[in-house]
Amino acid sequence: MEKKNKVGVIIVALLLATLMASMDNTIVATAIGTIVGDLGGFDKLMWVTSAYMVAEMAGMPIFGKLSDMYGRKRFFIFGLIVFMIGSALCGTADSIIQLSIYRAIQGIGGGALVPIAFTIMFDVVSPEKRGKIGGLFGAAYGISSIFGPLLGAYITDYIHWSWIFYINLPIGLIAFIMISFFYKESVEHSKQKIDYLGASTLVASILCLMFALELGGKEYAWNSSMIFGLFFAFALLMIVFILVERRAEEPIITFGMFKNRLYSTSNVMAIFSGAAFITASVYIPIFIQGVFGGSATNSGLVLLPMMVGSVITAAGGGFLLSKFTYRTIMIATLALLVAGISLLTTLTTDSTRFTVTIFMILIGLGIGSSFSVLSNAAIHGFTSKQRGSASSTLSFTRELGMALGITIFGIIQSHLFTNKLTSMFSSGGTGQDGLQLGDPSKILTPETREKIPPEILDKMTEALSSSLVHTFAWAIIPSVLALVAAIAMSKEKFDPASELEEFSDLHER
Repeated sequence: MEKKNKVGVIIVALLLATLMASMDNTIVATAIGTIVGDLGGFDKLMWVTSAYMVAEMAGMPIFGKLSDMYGRKRFFIFGLIVFMIGSALCGTADSIIQLSIYRAIQGIGGGALVPIAFTIMFDVVSPEKRGKIGGLFGAAYGISSIFGPLLGAYITDYIHWSWIFYINLPIGLIAFIMISFFYKESVEHSKQKIDYLGASTLVASILCLMFALELGGKEYAWNSSMIFGLFFAFALLMIVFILVERRAEEPIITFGMFKNRLYSTSNVMAIFSGAAFITASVYIPIFIQGVFGGSATNSGLVLLPMMVGSVITAAGGGFLLSKFTYRTIMIATLALLVAGISLLTTLTTDSTRFTVTIFMILIGLGIGSSFSVLSNAAIHGFTSKQRGSASSTLSFTRELGMALGITIFGIIQSHLFTNKLTSMFSSGGTGQDGLQLGDPSKILTPETREKIPPEILDKMTEALSSSLVHTFAWAIIPSVLALVAAIAMSKEKFDPASELEEFSDLHER
């Protein structure tokens, strides 16, 4: 090896990039109202978030495979540059359509950063330290899921919404300099045939699915030919993708890897735990704002107990990797996730903030290890030439679970809330009832709540509480399925000694 890696500097750079890219999934959430107020296009606001998520998900397995073929460093740097370009463009957008296009550019960069960062960490960190450092990466991912909305609200209120994008530029530049000068990649990569057909069918299928879920019940009826056609196109393209991948010389997603029981169960857990967690993350603040009358501006603070819980088990799970099997750690923590989600179904309009806080801590403790332990489990037993693909596929399945979870449970909550309001007010009332029903979001801010007559406000908060509690009940299903997958895991344990020989060979090249 020509030069030794500055491991500490590299880890800091990777953590900054991971935090930056993963947080952009959530940082826009609390700023979207202000953004739409400035740019207009309320009917298209969903694409500000969806464009980033779709591009990121589609890019993850592609860049993961390319990093295995051609090297981690070049694609990580590519991701940083594209992400920063997208961020700079987002801050200059003067229409919601422009912003959505720029967000897709950001997402392409994010699709390279998140999975490759963990793979680089695995390559440069000695086996005996991987558990601890992996815990830090898991903590960064957990923090980003909850801290994003808080930071977005603060920047929007006290600076300007464009700075939720501009803030990425100095962070990205620091990470770029650190990786460029201090990461000396030592692995020899062989040029192989790129699976363009597989990549294009994967991207197209995800786009069709997201369009169908986002537009269904809003722009088009669920039984309309447009929505039916999108679902059909998704199914057809996914079948074509699977057939293409089975025959490709170097597939984007290697289905043979799923024969590994530890790997396959890790991906199943990522999908279902992600769906359950994102549902709690989105709807607990709405419960507190809408039922308790909390401030929307400080909504990010509501999730701090969950963030603390997730950081504890994300870091703790990493420390325990060499002492317990992946299976043992995941069963213990996912049981807490099931308990926390289940307890949310007991909430009522008379529940206290303290009660909700306890439930959130349980959920945070339950999800944290999935960010660190699963990332290690997914690449366990694979060679360095396969780890990029394994890591990126896990990131892809987690993001897919979160995207599907928030969309599906969003449909459920909206349907339940509307039906409850309709049944409550169908017996008649004042003309003002209809006025308030026309905009249920009024109960989410203290200023507008004060203008609603008490008798109407009580009915609306009861309807909101009921819809959210029933949505939490549905969210028990994916949390239980994640626990079942953990029980089905094989009983491997992270063994630093078994990894030491390959690590030594890797750094002698």
